[in-house]
Order: sequence, then structure tokens, then C-alpha cells
Amino acid sequence: MHAITISEPGGPEALVWDEVPDPVASEGEVLVEVVASAVNRADIMQRQGFYNPPPGASPYPGLECSGRITEIGPGVSGWSVGDEVCALLAGGGYAEKVAVPAGQLLPVPAGIDLKQAAALPEVVCTVWSNVFMVAHLRPTETLLVHGGSSGIGTMAIQLAKAVGAKVAVTAGTKEKLDYCAELGADILINYREQDFVAEIAQATGGAGADVILDNMGAKYLDRNVQALAVNGRLAIIGLQGGIKAELNIAALLGKRAAISATSLRARPLGEKAAIVAAVREHVWPLIESGQIRPVVDRELAMSEAPAAHQVLEDSGHIGKVLLVAP
Repeated sequence: MHAITISEPGGPEALVWDEVPDPVASEGEVLVEVVASAVNRADIMQRQGFYNPPPGASPYPGLECSGRITEIGPGVSGWSVGDEVCALLAGGGYAEKVAVPAGQLLPVPAGIDLKQAAALPEVVCTVWSNVFMVAHLRPTETLLVHGGSSGIGTMAIQLAKAVGAKVAVTAGTKEKLDYCAELGADILINYREQDFVAEIAQATGGAGADVILDNMGAKYLDRNVQALAVNGRLAIIGLQGGIKAELNIAALLGKRAAISATSLRARPLGEKAAIVAAVREHVWPLIESGQIRPVVDRELAMSEAPAAHQVLEDSGHIGKVLLVAP
């Protein structure tokens, strides 16, 4: 088969569409013929040499895919050859085939195109596990999403609105903020021109955000704590703004607030399977009813992965960028 390989860390040009050995479905796995994968910031970090796959995972980038099952491995039940699925991966999505633990498979939701289903697993699992399973967002509460026009952001807006929460977003252009508004965002903050701490305070009558979903890390830590409501919860899922910052613990104590920091990729299989099962139970009906949809900016050929990475690095997209297999 062919896959995108990384011979050595570097820029987008380090991604090469190359012939590689076929994967094998081991105990508890199925083999999926990939129709499409999606580009995530974690893929860029892997390409740059900062985010290696966990032990035993595929060395190729790609944390989600959609496709058809071509082989059932030992110990797998409930799935059949030919089933159309999408999957959460620890790696290997940028390829023509990938071996997937059965607990990380999801059926393609009714009404969703097979290719576009590749835009769902990573963002839905990330948002559901962080915003709802960890931070416990409740109806009528306020969620602040940094990077509202990203793949994560566009999904977080829709899910939060679906449960009756109020949503604030930050983004860097009017076009991106307008799109967030179309998805249901209530409070629109241009981070290039406005202070999100002040804007959240004004919009909530001084109360602050009950939950903040943060992709920036160190750069926003102090201001995120300032923006939290009493009993607020800050969920950190990215490090685009650095890894080290000083924390004012007195401010955190004063608000009786909590900070969590999680990632999906390196979690044990059982934890991933539990998140996928929760997503299937709670989110898939919302997608099939039309309340929530994947947001896809563009589709490129898998061999065009370097161009797709450049799109993400330039922040020239809204939602997800897909890579389509031959």
C-alpha cells in the first residue's frame, strides 16, 4: 500500500507519499481501507518531531479516518467486512489501509457522506470527553472556545448549543467569527482586536465563563483563569501558545476553579473505547437528526498532504481539511 511517511522532521515537504508494507489486523483489531483522513494540529507536531506516536502505533500521521472494513481480526465481534466506518486512531490515517482497535470504530452516521465522516472522530471525541465528561458543561452555562473556527471549535459550538449552553468564541477574522455565529455562537471575540477577558466579563455581567476549552496553553493560562466564573473549569487541549507559564494559585482558589489537561492519542485502549462509546450514545443521534454536522473546508488528495499541512499552518481554513485516498 501507500502512506505518507516522514523520513526526518521538517516542514511540509517532509511528508512523502511512499510505498510501505500493508498493516495487519491483530487481536481485537479490524483492517480498514481508508477513503479519507483529516488533518489535525497533532499531525503537524509529529511532522516537526515534537509528538511521536505512542509505542505500538502506526508511524504514519493521521488521527482519524473513514473507510470500509476489509478484514476482521481475532476476537472482534459486532462488525463485518464491508461495513462503512469512521475511526479514532493513534496514527496511520494518512494511508490506504490502517489497522484499528475495534473499540475505536464508529458507524458512519446516517445522512453523512463517507468521506466527510473522516472529519468527525477526533474532534467529536476531543470535545465530548473534555467539555462534557471532564468539565461537565451544563445547560444555561457559558462555554468559551478559543479557536472557534477550527475543527474542534466548530464542533464545540454545535455540541454546546445542542445541550442548551451559551457559547463564546475567539477567532482572528470577521469571516471566521461570522461563520461561528452561523453555527450558533452567541459571543464573538476577535482576539487580534479585543481582550477576551474583558469581553467575557461584559457579556456575562461580570460572572465569567463556566467552562473554557483552550488550545493555547501557556500564553493564555493567566487570562483564562481571570475569565473563569466561580466554580469554573478550564480544559486545556493544546499547546499552540507554549508549554510553561506561571499560575496564580490564589486566583484559582478564590474562584474554586479547576484546570484539566488531556490528550487522546496516548490514552489506554479502554479509555478510548469508553469515550467512543459515549460519543456513539450521545452525539451520533444529534448528527443523524441534523442538529450537528461536520464542517469541512476542503478536500485534497492524500498525496497532497504537504499542501494540506500548509493550509493549517497558515490558518487559512474553517473547520477541517480532508485528505482523500486514491
